[in-house]
Amino acid sequence: MNILIAEEEFALYSDLLRSQPGLQLHGGADAAALREAAAVCPIWLGEPVIMAELLRQGCKPAWMQSTWAGITPLLAADLPHDYPLTRAVGIFGQVMAEYVLTYLLAHQRRLLERVAAQAERRWDNRLPHSLAGKRVLVVGAGDIGQSVAGFLDPFGVELHGIARAPRPLEPFERVFGMECLAEQMAWADCVVNLLPDTPATRDVYDAALFACMRPTALFINAGRGVAVVDQDLVAALAAGQLAGAVIDVCREEPLPAWHPFWSAPNLLVTGHSSAPTLPSAMVALFLDNLERYRSGKPLRGWVSFERGY
Repeated sequence: MNILIAEEEFALYSDLLRSQPGLQLHGGADAAALREAAAVCPIWLGEPVIMAELLRQGCKPAWMQSTWAGITPLLAADLPHDYPLTRAVGIFGQVMAEYVLTYLLAHQRRLLERVAAQAERRWDNRLPHSLAGKRVLVVGAGDIGQSVAGFLDPFGVELHGIARAPRPLEPFERVFGMECLAEQMAWADCVVNLLPDTPATRDVYDAALFACMRPTALFINAGRGVAVVDQDLVAALAAGQLAGAVIDVCREEPLPAWHPFWSAPNLLVTGHSSAPTLPSAMVALFLDNLERYRSGKPLRGWVSFERGY
């Protein structure tokens, strides 16, 4: 079976898949150079940006597996949406949880303030706060959100989630619908945004929502940059409506030098580094889905183009 690997790390993916019998691997990272191979490969594995360009060249797979959790480039209106698409699921939970835990602990332990104090040769002996009893709201209580909550649970935090509809979901104490977002942001000591990019989730975090937050609370955006109204977040930080923000994803990446995030008070930019795709884990998911594809079983991470994820 011919497999197209549209990936910057094509060589690594090829090495990981080479031992699989019956697979003929073709690929690279240049969409123009991949067109001929794409025409003879029914199955594509790779980055949405590269595969979107192949679709624009008139190629189309029998099944496409994205190596990203987000598939926004493939949702463009000028692209076909009549083929099976699966996104990366079940492989980002631990790395995302490590990211959230890192900055939540840094906030409670005043890590960045102590770095600044040392640079000024100023003794800072203010006592830190424990995570025990802190209220954490995970907005986007899906696969990754559950993993984040599972990692935080042993620290004794109170966990609430936001999903499309309220429902029981471990390890959250309660999961609310999106209509409860404002009241839950007022409840939380930390808000973690993990929402996907859909028309319904753009510009969600605006001035009205930030005004609901506790002045001691932390906002972490590791979902999608378009969920946040940038100027409203900067203004809320300047007004002391929240204590700090950690921003991993932005509307425009790389973030332009003129953007106010660079100089906003108590805002840390982490450069879209929260949850890298681990090729070994991605290959394991792909091989599982390949077996499902061959046997006609439901694929993991099936994307609804209408829903956007």
